[in-house]
Amino acid sequence: MFNCRVLTDKEELIKMGWQEGKYKYEQIVHKVIHLIEYGTFRPGNSIPSVRQMSIQEKVSITTVLQAYYILEAQGYIKAHPKSGFYVNSILPGDYPEPDVSSPGSDPTRVSIRELIMMVLSEHLNTRLVHLGVAYPNTKLLPTEKLNRNLVRIGHRIGGESVQYSIPLGEESLRVQIARRLLEAGCAVVPDEIVITSGCSEAITLCLRAVCSPGNTVAVDSPISFDALRCLEALGLRVLEIPTHPRTGMRLDALRRAIEHQKIDACLTISNFNNPLGSCIPDEKKKEMADLLGKYEIPLIENDIFGEIYFTETRPRVVKAYDRKGLTMLCSSFSKDLCPGYRVGWVVPGRFKEEIEWLKYTSSVATTKLPQLAIAEFLASGSYDPLLRRIRKIYAQNLSALSVVVKRYFPDETRVTRPSGGFLLWVQLPDFVDSLKLYRSALQKNIAITPGYLFSATQNYKNFIRLNAANWSEEAEEAVKCLGEIISTLK
Repeated sequence: MFNCRVLTDKEELIKMGWQEGKYKYEQIVHKVIHLIEYGTFRPGNSIPSVRQMSIQEKVSITTVLQAYYILEAQGYIKAHPKSGFYVNSILPGDYPEPDVSSPGSDPTRVSIRELIMMVLSEHLNTRLVHLGVAYPNTKLLPTEKLNRNLVRIGHRIGGESVQYSIPLGEESLRVQIARRLLEAGCAVVPDEIVITSGCSEAITLCLRAVCSPGNTVAVDSPISFDALRCLEALGLRVLEIPTHPRTGMRLDALRRAIEHQKIDACLTISNFNNPLGSCIPDEKKKEMADLLGKYEIPLIENDIFGEIYFTETRPRVVKAYDRKGLTMLCSSFSKDLCPGYRVGWVVPGRFKEEIEWLKYTSSVATTKLPQLAIAEFLASGSYDPLLRRIRKIYAQNLSALSVVVKRYFPDETRVTRPSGGFLLWVQLPDFVDSLKLYRSALQKNIAITPGYLFSATQNYKNFIRLNAANWSEEAEEAVKCLGEIISTLK
């Protein structure tokens, strides 16, 4: 568990550098800052209400409000209407973010299969502390409830449970997905959704529907190696588009690329990019939909982390602004509910008939019982409470991971500031080769994911991806050890 200290008296605060301050409101400001910096209040936590702090510090409500307004202006806390004040997810003094990426300007073939298989070979090694693999924390997932649903539904429908499903997938699940998509800004009917065997199959089907071998696909840079492996398997070329660490794909760069060469499709992780954690602002999503619509370029939008947001409302998807049916929205329940069930989906727009046919010819249909078990779980009303709990824990875990990286990694390190998901993208000093670091870490029973895997051109040699979902005392010690290894690579 992350090491938190509860600070209760002035003597202890003074030891840590707290200053009396001339005015009472200054004392409150200094005290709250130290409580945040030493982990008593973590990002996402509420701090004492104005009335509570007034009683605790024996000052007026006006004095507390003055202190809280200063803390808000300095970026430490944020007011939530009718709810109180909360610690910001991004704090002053955090590491600087990585620079806007600058990949090459020419399309290239993908060739990272050997690297992917090398890293995947260690994923099931229980001796390792896994800091890099993008798995959710299974201890937070409703595994028993879902498995009970499987058994109960199997008994209820008998022999029907082992029959084929239709290529579209089970209607009860498509109804639930359509309802949830309203929050993302999409009004779709169940028959516009195709159930797939995970998000990877959804993306593969979309690429097959609109591309042929040798075609060029514009993608975020960096982007998940799962997406890159799909592109490599289909013999497609990749044009990497620069990304901002917080706002995602640079649309000015995408526009220039479209104007200067033929692009057959675009692939983006719009909400909480893997590995960046970036989220394209809603107004930019509309701009992206309009730009691609102008040139009739299909968009494959991956929203697999879309439900794991730390903001007050769910971010919309590009699909919400698509007026031509060019956007194929893909996702799954693998990051927030049940990774092993392999249940995903796609809203294919104008490409629905082709996607449905490709689904039928590749795997006929997705397994029936897992679909029904998920549909029943969603209909029960249990999904939203689960998501609220997951979001809170993952936000705290990412903050704790960032603090420990800051404490033990070199001063030149840069880290992202995700507003959702559970992944941290870390830019290390130039002298670090992430593949050498990966091999050295394995010798200490630590597994990371080197940056080489997130680019078709191996553009991120001094980057690593870290996963905060399974944060623990053991993980903290592993990050500390990783910092020590990095110091030996100079």
